[in-house]
Amino acid sequence: MTETETIAYDVVVLGAGPVGENVADRTRAAGLTTAVVESELVGGECSYWACMPSKALLRPVIAQADARRLPGLRQAVQGPLDADAILAHRNYFTSDWKDDGQVGWLDGIGADIYRGHGRLTGPRTVAVGDKVLTARHAVAVCTGTRAVLPDLPGLAEVGPWTSREATSAQSVPGRLVVVGGGVVATEMATAWQALGSQVTLLVRGKGLLNRMEPFAGELVAEALTAAGADVRTGTSVKSVTRTDGTVVVVTDTGDRIEADEILFATGRAPRTDDLGLDTVGLEPGSWLPVDDSLRVTGSEWLYAVGDVNRRALLTHQGKYQARIAGAAIAARASGATDLDAGPWGAHAATADHAAVPQVVFTDPEAAAVGLSLAEAEQAGHRVRAVDVDLSSVAGAGLYGEGYKGRARMVVDLEEEILRGVTFVGPGVGELIHSATVAVVGQVPIARLWHAVPSYPTISEVWLRLLEAFRDN
Repeated sequence: MTETETIAYDVVVLGAGPVGENVADRTRAAGLTTAVVESELVGGECSYWACMPSKALLRPVIAQADARRLPGLRQAVQGPLDADAILAHRNYFTSDWKDDGQVGWLDGIGADIYRGHGRLTGPRTVAVGDKVLTARHAVAVCTGTRAVLPDLPGLAEVGPWTSREATSAQSVPGRLVVVGGGVVATEMATAWQALGSQVTLLVRGKGLLNRMEPFAGELVAEALTAAGADVRTGTSVKSVTRTDGTVVVVTDTGDRIEADEILFATGRAPRTDDLGLDTVGLEPGSWLPVDDSLRVTGSEWLYAVGDVNRRALLTHQGKYQARIAGAAIAARASGATDLDAGPWGAHAATADHAAVPQVVFTDPEAAAVGLSLAEAEQAGHRVRAVDVDLSSVAGAGLYGEGYKGRARMVVDLEEEILRGVTFVGPGVGELIHSATVAVVGQVPIARLWHAVPSYPTISEVWLRLLEAFRDN
């Protein structure tokens, strides 16, 4: 019989993805001893099955699309993409699904790594293998989410793709059905269509990217259709079977679609079903509600950071939360009772409510921060939306012929600040941080006139937006 070893730390972190790594980085920087528990690869979903591999697949697609917009370059890039080279490049960015480098980084900050499934066994106590880790100050749950598959009879036998298979596949399927209309669905439809698949996108709702301004999904759907994808909205999957390698999808409208693979990008669920939450009075499998310091509601020691709290399911937002949580844990460990927990304070994840930025790496890109017009109105703000056609900006015309895009800022008419900004168009992803600074900083409209955009760049859209607000 193996004897159980008990080891005490100041902080125990469950999950070694970007969120868990950043919590550990902040607590170690504060001088707190920290253990990190990981059952898969150190680096987590983002490094191996999400952000990095998906963007490695998409970057050549977007670069080729941009090149085709330019006279003198267009003819040189008319051929198909080299899918094998792109897949190999993607493999490089995932370190071939080996985590040595990330392990080395955690070692370098002085965090102890425990391989295996960590499970709470009571307050401040985590069991992993034959070891029990106790936490003097905090346990941080940073286990993220998993893909959700619909309840369709026989689906498991079909072997459907989730986001993991879509970002790690080693060959291009001839025909691919993508189910969903969100970020994963639109990005993967963009990537695999360009790599040689014939993509059929099935969207249950009326349009794509329904968490953004409506025009974002409309422009992305139009571009996907122009690229050769079959985009069908208002369509649900009724059944899926696989016979002799061929996937057969039957929709609620009675259509029959054959494919080589099917990707379901239809939602996420928290990885909390087997964490021992019941031992501390919480419901296994549930999202974990938290305050703005990321401490679980009703607890003095348990934190839930990143996707698992459902505040903003984005890697960069989870890392932001990790920095806030790490600072709060360190402050409380030092005996502080009066945290800087007001809006935009050092111990408050205020951006989760007011200024979440996101880029969808489709062609065109869609980027947004803060509240959409509908969200701002629902929140009770007196606002006005100001729209500008991005093609009216000189920098857009230089970016490429036939440039098509749109920008919107949502202006709070009482405070005369921005509540939200959305850009859709080629290359707009790099514009969104300027909008994020404006929203977070609550920069008055009058002051924005003094932020002079360089000519001729696409960022001159800021001047056009201000002019449109002034003149209407």
